Amino acid sequence: MREIVLDTETTGFDPQSGDRIVEIGAVELWNHVATGRTYHQYINPERGMPQEAFEVHGLGDDFLRDKPVFAEIADDFIAFVGDAKLVIHNAAFDMKFLNAELGWVNRPKLPWDQAIDTLDIARRKFPGSPASLDALCRRFGIDNASRTLHGALLDSEILAEVYLELIGGKQPDFGLTAGQGSGPSVAAEADWRPYRRPDPLPPRITDKEKAAHAAFLETLGENALWNRS
Repeated sequence: MREIVLDTETTGFDPQSGDRIVEIGAVELWNHVATGRTYHQYINPERGMPQEAFEVHGLGDDFLRDKPVFAEIADDFIAFVGDAKLVIHNAAFDMKFLNAELGWVNRPKLPWDQAIDTLDIARRKFPGSPASLDALCRRFGIDNASRTLHGALLDSEILAEVYLELIGGKQPDFGLTAGQGSGPSVAAEADWRPYRRPDPLPPRITDKEKAAHAAFLETLGENALWNRS
């Protein structure tokens, strides 16, 4: 199962009011394990950066001026994402911007059901508790000390760790529970415990290996740890 943990930075809150994406960061997961493949792109928004947005992510007009516009990176972004599920914190915000940008360059929009919203998962799992990315990092003991400003790739890397914790750890499908299925066989599996073997396993060390080990011990002297009973 391929998933893409994704984050964006923007010039504001509403693409219909002229706000644009200025950064996309994404991390690939395969069966809930990071593959090391990432996508990261700064984007020229073709407009000025409001001071309030600059204070959030630190991406200013001078830095973004020579970056490609969205039309130039759209196909690479679409190719990286493919049909994978998109893991996003507050997915409605990022999907709104991504689909606005894709629509403006005449590319197919991303289906809303392609997104997995970790904010929604956190609110359902911990009702009444803070559900920001920073709050979830504190809850799960995830180090986000380098997150002094918002950055799309860093945030997506942190979110990948948070997401795995939200769904039950780094191997969420590994655990076996008594609640899966029913019947005598399931009950027997739930009650199973390890027992001592009736007959010990035969040694796997050959006579030649035993002799080599004994010769090695002789080189260590009488006080060698191996000679102590």
